Amino acid sequence: MAKLVPQNHPVLHTTAVEVTPEEFSNGTVTKLIKDMRQALHGYSVDGFTAVAIAAPQIGVGKRVFIIEDQSKDRDALPSFVAINPQIVKFSKKTHEVGEGCLSIPEYYGLVKRSTNVTLKAQDEQGNWFERGAGNLLAQIIQHEYDHLDGILFTDRATKVWHKDELKKEKKTMT
Repeated sequence: MAKLVPQNHPVLHTTAVEVTPEEFSNGTVTKLIKDMRQALHGYSVDGFTAVAIAAPQIGVGKRVFIIEDQSKDRDALPSFVAINPQIVKFSKKTHEVGEGCLSIPEYYGLVKRSTNVTLKAQDEQGNWFERGAGNLLAQIIQHEYDHLDGILFTDRATKVWHKDELKKEKKTMT
């Protein structure tokens, strides 16, 4: 079973390479996505489940990420695989949003993100698609895309907190 690599693993700090046509046809893509889903579904820290994962997070330097909301919420995020993705448009409007990461489970931070993006990518069969995204989905796409460029959210964060600091802060607010 695929496991998350530690925060200091070199693949998390390196630009991932594109998936080749051969990797679509020889089963490499299918196996990679299966391994990524196993790691995603196996994640649970402090009662939180994961909604997305990028290939570098399991030690594979390929340009692949998946979004798969595991909540039973009616308003769950759409599930999809993005292979060789490109963000072809960023909105000028931005906002500062809270983020966490499977690769850095002890920390949370504030990151400035575009409120809307347009993504172009290949699906599991290698077919190209394009889709727009706003708000939380746009944030997740940007976060996962950063992983493919060797960027962690803490590299972009304007402020970072250890989870224990947040727990103390919550207690003082109640």
